[in-house]
Amino acid sequence: MPRPADLRVRKVERLLRDALGEILSREAEEPGGALVTVTRVTATPDLLTARVSLSVFGAPDPEAALERLRRRTGWFRHQLAARVELKYNPALLFELDPGPEFADRLEKLIEKARRHDSEPD
Repeated sequence: MPRPADLRVRKVERLLRDALGEILSREAEEPGGALVTVTRVTATPDLLTARVSLSVFGAPDPEAALERLRRRTGWFRHQLAARVELKYNPALLFELDPGPEFADRLEKLIEKARRHDSEPD
């Protein structure tokens, strides 16, 4: 059974994920029309730091889009404080989520294997 402190951290992670997702979709437009999605938020047990995993679709350079978001971390924290009532507003560490890229590579490998299997010997 999870400890109450662990449950609290998970609840705060969900609140942060939902609030950051709303902020990104409504107020933080990415140049070039890229779609930025919050895939996961992982908070430290003391809730002072939150690692935010993002997926960036439609951007020619996802790293550049991530860097633009990192430069606006203070603005994101301010917006977050207005939406989520916490004793301390966590420091935000933005990172790219490797999941979508990994899934795309895996899908291409499966398709390649299927084409190889369907070729006559």
